[in-house]
Amino acid sequence: MLIEAPYKVGDTVSFKLSSGEEIVARLEAESDKSYTLNKPMVIIAQQQGLGLAPFMFSVPPDGKFSLTATSVSCIAKTETGIAKQYIERTTGIALQ
Repeated sequence: MLIEAPYKVGDTVSFKLSSGEEIVARLEAESDKSYTLNKPMVIIAQQQGLGLAPFMFSVPPDGKFSLTATSVSCIAKTETGIAKQYIERTTGIALQ
């Protein structure tokens, strides 16, 4: 039986923080103490459904961010529809 890892470095992943926020980002690195994220965005509710907004407004949005592991409640590979929206927002490339 083949066992597939739930996510890996380079994937678009979703983090649920202990504060209640949900973040979508590209996973750059992972250790016991932290996650390194590229272009994190926070999930927001809009009239049309779920949307994405910058995780932090006071820093360049294309940087790498370190997220402490103790602030993360869970992590999983992002659902395909949200992952496509994330890629479109962060790269400008529209996916079919």
